[in-house]
Amino acid sequence: MRADIAVIGGGPAGLAAAAAARAAGAERVLVLEREPLAGGILNQCIHDGFGLVRFGEPLTGPEYAGRFLRAAEERGVDILTRTMVLELTAERRLWTLGPRGYEAAAAGAVILAMGCRERTRGAIQIPGARPAGVFTAGVAQYYLNRQNMMIGRRVLIVGSGDVGLIMARRLTLEGARVLAVVEKLPYAGGLARNVVQCLEDYDIPLFLRHTVTRIEGEQRVERVTVARLDEAGRAVPGAERVWACDTVVLSVGLIPENELALQAGAEISPLTGGAVVGDDLQTSIPGVFACGNALHVHDLVDYVSEEAEEAARNAVAFIRAGRPAAGPLIPVRPAAGVRYVVPFFLRPGTRPLISLRVAEPMSRRRIEVRAGGRVLAARKFPRLTPAEMVRLTLREAAPPGAEAVEVRIIDG
Repeated sequence: MRADIAVIGGGPAGLAAAAAARAAGAERVLVLEREPLAGGILNQCIHDGFGLVRFGEPLTGPEYAGRFLRAAEERGVDILTRTMVLELTAERRLWTLGPRGYEAAAAGAVILAMGCRERTRGAIQIPGARPAGVFTAGVAQYYLNRQNMMIGRRVLIVGSGDVGLIMARRLTLEGARVLAVVEKLPYAGGLARNVVQCLEDYDIPLFLRHTVTRIEGEQRVERVTVARLDEAGRAVPGAERVWACDTVVLSVGLIPENELALQAGAEISPLTGGAVVGDDLQTSIPGVFACGNALHVHDLVDYVSEEAEEAARNAVAFIRAGRPAAGPLIPVRPAAGVRYVVPFFLRPGTRPLISLRVAEPMSRRRIEVRAGGRVLAARKFPRLTPAEMVRLTLREAAPPGAEAVEVRIIDG
């Protein structure tokens, strides 16, 4: 197989990238998706709320994915489902396994759009027995929404990520009793609107600075021990409670899916778990681009699609030029209070969109992007939280000779 652009992953990022690549002039665009259906995780997200930014109306996950799938098909994108990419090289060669067997492919540019995966019980090391009834939030959502299978009747949710909050509501609507959501941090991990719409509207309690310290049960979960944590994150002696339940749902974080990027030799950021990219979303491997949740975990799928389209346009520019854009790279550095910033580098003369997350909740702050004594972008925020990604477009390019671009938070 040969393609101008190969897109690995047929979820919202991959479909948006593929459609945009064809619109930008790429002749053959190939999407490689391991699942039977394109659309990614959105196929099991039957709640609405998607598309408010992009389309100005609330859509379900399948509806949102369907719009980009239709756009890709109408523009002549080749979509291979049930096709796993086994290997990717720095020379943009791929080996795949699918219905047509084992195949090799080559591409002028590759876009990494594999999405992300969930942290499991092993990743957070909850002690105790290993009975049935422990699910990640995404798996619980899959069983309920795609397989029509009820996962339990008395449910405790560990972690307050958005999928866990949404599943608290979904399980309640299906007749389960959601006892509580417990979160080890002093603030919720999901969007404020999901805390209100999924917990408060259904009288589901949220216990901050709490976590599960033990799971017990023979064949099935029977009870869990929940402990209150001090400010250092240690269990407070005597401040424990045993909950009788048959199901534990884990919503404890997402990790960009980047085994292929690592295999090809791309530099990976320890802050995001995704590839290190410049302002064109190109990784450290020429011609290999990254976008969406494979790059860094987003809060809104609308932003995933927008970023994927930008990656696609840059990939088309790369194959036309036959080499990366020339010019020195200026590092982008997060200052105190900023957890991470994407992109990690930019070129003089460019004014890219900057995405970032703060390290902790804060009020009445101003975010500034500075270089060479100039303010390249600034905005005031009444409230900032790690759950909500901040996006700023530079109104001024970094001056030539600037040693670094700094993203900082100051009193507003």
